[in-house]
Amino acid sequence: MLSETQRYHTRYHAERDPNRLAYRMCATGEEVTFGQLEARANQGAQLFRKAGLRAGDHIVILMDNRREFLETCFAADRAGLYYTTVSTHFTFEEIHYIIGDCGAQVVIGSDRFAETLARLRADLPPEITVYAVGGSVPGCDSWQDALAAQPETPIVDEIQGLDMLYSSGTTGRPKGIKWPLTGEPAGSRSMLIDLLAGLFGYDADTRYLCPAPLYHAAPLRHSMVTIRMGGAAFIMDRFDAMGALRLIEEHRITHSQWVPTMFVRLLKLPQAEREAFDLSSMTMALHAAAPCPVDVKHQMIDWWGPIIHEYYAGTENNGFTALNTAEWLTHVGSVGQAKLGVIHVCDESGAELPVGAEGEIYFENGHQFEYHNDPDKTARSRNAMGWTTLGDIGRLDDEGYLYLTDRKSFVIISGGVNIYPQETEDVLLSHPAVEDAAVIGVPNEEFGEEVKAVVQLMPGTAPTPELAEQMVAFCRSRLSAIKCPRSVDFRDKLPREATGKLYKRRLRDEYRAAAQKPAGQG
Repeated sequence: MLSETQRYHTRYHAERDPNRLAYRMCATGEEVTFGQLEARANQGAQLFRKAGLRAGDHIVILMDNRREFLETCFAADRAGLYYTTVSTHFTFEEIHYIIGDCGAQVVIGSDRFAETLARLRADLPPEITVYAVGGSVPGCDSWQDALAAQPETPIVDEIQGLDMLYSSGTTGRPKGIKWPLTGEPAGSRSMLIDLLAGLFGYDADTRYLCPAPLYHAAPLRHSMVTIRMGGAAFIMDRFDAMGALRLIEEHRITHSQWVPTMFVRLLKLPQAEREAFDLSSMTMALHAAAPCPVDVKHQMIDWWGPIIHEYYAGTENNGFTALNTAEWLTHVGSVGQAKLGVIHVCDESGAELPVGAEGEIYFENGHQFEYHNDPDKTARSRNAMGWTTLGDIGRLDDEGYLYLTDRKSFVIISGGVNIYPQETEDVLLSHPAVEDAAVIGVPNEEFGEEVKAVVQLMPGTAPTPELAEQMVAFCRSRLSAIKCPRSVDFRDKLPREATGKLYKRRLRDEYRAAAQKPAGQG
């Protein structure tokens, strides 16, 4: 049996209770025990070794939330591989680029993306193996058949692997975020286990609800940490507000993770519907990924009680802040104090700013990372002191609590004035007719840029010029005029990831391109 030094290995839990639940796919009802996960992860690791992959090599996973996703990640994890989970919203060109950029030798994809897999197989070099999970895809090997031919025993040279995830491309081409391999035995204690289990209490009794895509950093890492601790993860195929509440009640969920757009949609359910569920099992509701509107968070606390914890971090994990409900209520709008690294707020020259001043957020002594194959971007993420930044703007108070303003890349400059659109978006989201909102800068001949709101309305609400004018007035009643949109456009759906991240660059580029067209052209 594995010793206590490898107690975060699925084998450790499988040896003690093979029938213990590791995770459940909520849409299909499929359940995977630790015994099953251990056997399938071993088969995957055996297959990777048979394909010639060794520690430090790369694979790419293109899957929706399905049973095989986590099995594949745990297989790569014990084989010492870097596993890159690709957004299912990426274009063919972006996926093709990532495969080449990370040097993947194996690609594993769901049959749901059969057309993309077939194109990849036709276009990639023959030495790259492309597996299809589920049904058959022309030219691709069957993942199920390949696994079935492998033994369920461990490979002889297990070593700890890591994810290497790519940025979403919201501000440019996706870049791989790479941490150095630890060289430790598979299942050893790690920085993520220390951080997440220590802060949020993941343990063998945890029942964690994941309502977001596993290709994203937080859902993947929190699910895997839960399982490593001996707890159970409950994976939704996609977020559904009523469905999430039903699952919390049905499965006595203890921990859950959300993004602010999910909170907004939960709160816009009819009150009688959302109060019909027993949520008393839940002791920890985490949220991150984007700043949460203050009104939304107050309403969630009123509903769920003092169980809401917020954190701020990036996929890079160069730093980490967190705070609980009681702290937030005395530091409204904060994302917490540093739990990993030391925070510094700096001006454009890199000089540290005093308490209360807004500037770019840097972390000192955080987790080290690099952007794969991009030494220039890696260098730009560091200042002369060696501190690292994700490009976010914020301020510190005199107790060391951090307050986010916005992304540096999303700042609107109108008439020489910096406007941070997050505040305006928060106001729009509080309007009863608004389901989602994006605020961007669009070209203006006199001022350089002007503020534009792009709004997704609640179902059943008709977009009208009068409603657009009403929304501008709504903002003006709550914000200074410079921060308010000069116009509002309506869209059926905004380009937002299920993880909560908004593709503002796409909207901004679309409007800029339209402004450059000669008059009379569509």
